[in-house]
Amino acid sequence: MNRTDDKTENKQPVGTINLDGAEVPFYYGETIYQVSQRYQSNIPTLCYDDRLEAFGGCRLCIVELEGARNPVASCTTVAVPGMVVRSKTKAVEKHRKVLTELVVSENPRGAKIDPLRGLASQELGELAARYQVKGDRFAGKQSGTTNTADDNPFILRDYDHCISCYRCVRVCAEQEGDFAISVMNRGFATQITTEFNQTLSESACTFCGQCVQTCPTGALGDRKAMRAESLPGPIETTRSICPYCGVGCSVDLMTKGDKLVGIRPAMDGPANEGALCVKGQYAFDFVQHPDRLDTPMVRNDAGQLVAASWDQALDRAAAGFARIRDKYGRHRVYAVASGRAPHESAYTIQKWIRTGFGSNYVDNCSRA
Repeated sequence: MNRTDDKTENKQPVGTINLDGAEVPFYYGETIYQVSQRYQSNIPTLCYDDRLEAFGGCRLCIVELEGARNPVASCTTVAVPGMVVRSKTKAVEKHRKVLTELVVSENPRGAKIDPLRGLASQELGELAARYQVKGDRFAGKQSGTTNTADDNPFILRDYDHCISCYRCVRVCAEQEGDFAISVMNRGFATQITTEFNQTLSESACTFCGQCVQTCPTGALGDRKAMRAESLPGPIETTRSICPYCGVGCSVDLMTKGDKLVGIRPAMDGPANEGALCVKGQYAFDFVQHPDRLDTPMVRNDAGQLVAASWDQALDRAAAGFARIRDKYGRHRVYAVASGRAPHESAYTIQKWIRTGFGSNYVDNCSRA
């Protein structure tokens, strides 16, 4: 989810820091964590998302800073020239392992790596595997209660996986401006909730899916994608563009074999930067709907629709449009492009109307 390279493009470094023995340049306003990301220092974190304001909650990103009394959170410490930073010492790694053990002990299920749960991130599971943590070192009370009463069709709220990192709450507020979810109670009773503890459908939630994408444990899951859990084979992703409007959001299509099972926003998409609306995120069932035509149909002499080849269908359509144009004039032909078609199709249809008929009578159902 890091977009540091985009933020530093065409900028000049303001100095260097010593990171694990190497002199590396940094840019104005960058934190130690952002510098380390660019140089693959592999500093872990659970509360950090590059789209959000860092607040140093999980403390997993601590580093040793020469001259500082205690380790510092790298995500909130701004780099200054001459800093000497050590991110891989035995003491730092021991600290991170203990913190991971505490988190996993509170919610062991959150450490299970399952590509269909969080879809965008499995950070806690990967972190537990990195430090060989099973969650059995610290026995005690567990937090989070799954909200089985929320029957919305898009987002699973499985808070047995929740570690209270608050990334979902913050992305809803800082990125989407919806403020649909918040936090109630304290300690082990902490729970992610909506206003008056209602269902998501009754809240201000727009089902953009941003909370699912940022969740590091799968506490929030894509219900539509999880329908394909029983299908054989791994999930593969293909970069594409959302067809629904003119913004041109970049998306990653998730497939199993020849079946589209889910869609997630591209974090490096130039138009959307990880954002997506409810249609772009969840409205894809039409792609494989049984009612969708998979072969051209034309009417025979009896007026019945029968299957035809593409050449037959195109010749019949071309003859019909030419007949209308010759009999009634070019302005009797107009086109409305579908928001479910690719952008290339929208371009083609407007080109066809403007050059083929000399008319500007063309529109798109998703132009708004």
